[in-house]
Amino acid sequence: MNAVTPFSERAYGSNALRSARDTEYDVFSRVTRLLREASRDGRGRDTIFAVYKNNELWTILATDLADPANALPGEVKAGLISLAIFSLRHGKAVLAGDATIDALIEVNIAVMKGLRGEGAK
Repeated sequence: MNAVTPFSERAYGSNALRSARDTEYDVFSRVTRLLREASRDGRGRDTIFAVYKNNELWTILATDLADPANALPGEVKAGLISLAIFSLRHGKAVLAGDATIDALIEVNIAVMKGLRGEGAK
């Protein structure tokens, strides 16, 4: 998931001492925090912005995962692409008022646990 590094540097500044996984974790953490805040505040601008940032993150990841140069194992790439598709579709449902933001938060937390080597418990 190398595409997150340029995304995070553009949005959050760079830090040469951090690993790519640390950077990816931080981006997921920031976006998930936006989703949690939007969940507490109800529908409105915060929800639109949080879902937009989540969609942006997952679109960048899916693009990177689909690149033949991506070195992740095929099963991992396929699983993450499936999560990206789900997240993008669910985000659309949230914006339409047909779903809550909770599933987006859960997916992001599962990915964050994977980045930390904890697995999705």
